[in-house]
Amino acid sequence: MKLPRQIDLLNLFAPRYGTEVTRDVAYGPAPYHRLDIYRPAQAGRRALPVVIFFYGGSWQSGARGDYRFVGAALARLGLIVAVPDYRLYPDVRYPDFLHDAALATAWVIGQIGDYGGDARSVFVAGHSAGAYLALMLALDGSYLTGAGSDRGVLAGAIGLAGPYDFLPITGAVYRRIFGGAADLIRTQPIAHVDGDAPPTLLLSGARDRLVAPANTASLAARLRAAGASVDTRIYPGVGHIRLLLATLPPLSLGTPVLGDIARFISGVMATRAIADPVGRRPDMAGRDNPG
Repeated sequence: MKLPRQIDLLNLFAPRYGTEVTRDVAYGPAPYHRLDIYRPAQAGRRALPVVIFFYGGSWQSGARGDYRFVGAALARLGLIVAVPDYRLYPDVRYPDFLHDAALATAWVIGQIGDYGGDARSVFVAGHSAGAYLALMLALDGSYLTGAGSDRGVLAGAIGLAGPYDFLPITGAVYRRIFGGAADLIRTQPIAHVDGDAPPTLLLSGARDRLVAPANTASLAARLRAAGASVDTRIYPGVGHIRLLLATLPPLSLGTPVLGDIARFISGVMATRAIADPVGRRPDMAGRDNPG
């Protein structure tokens, strides 16, 4: 008898109320170009903000069906949530998974209106390697341009425990994944920061031993120096996986990941609704916040 995986148990006990899901939606021509879309069960007629959530797994593992608990949790915040698959190592290497992420994002921007989403309010988000994908799309416009879209359309970016500044690459498998790049510096999200970056929320756990919280601090500092809007949260006593599990109601006490995401999105939407008279994005963390 095959024993259930831990993530299967998480999905089994995750709340099922209040959401609907459309599975196996094609966003591109390849068999792996599929995504699931989560919606509030009582969405009404108003178009809702959209989150595209990229899962982690060190660019080597993961499947969209494993993250039903995340998609449903975000949908219960009143969001439309797309969870795409993307190709993984060893089948592909950098930057192929980024091209998949860009293709999925471009599809969502173009088609999410059919599912109740507002194409003008699309946020890219992810955990771990998925946060890398989200921030690369938000900071390096070439990927969305190549997919027929524009990073300027993005309303914001949300990174949970992401590797944004991880040179030199020391692990053998990561050298194989990224070693073919003509310029390793360009593989890093932090290398693409400019003042046109969309509003960004960076979340990390202070006890993360897999992706050091220094990644969050260094990217936040670079964004602020460029004049971009960035907010950070580093949760005491929280590790790499616990940060993601905090999206489950029983594990959210003391780690308000969902609340911080909801407040960030609400703040961005409110700022977009009330035009800044001088055309500058506010720094939601404050210029002197060290991240």
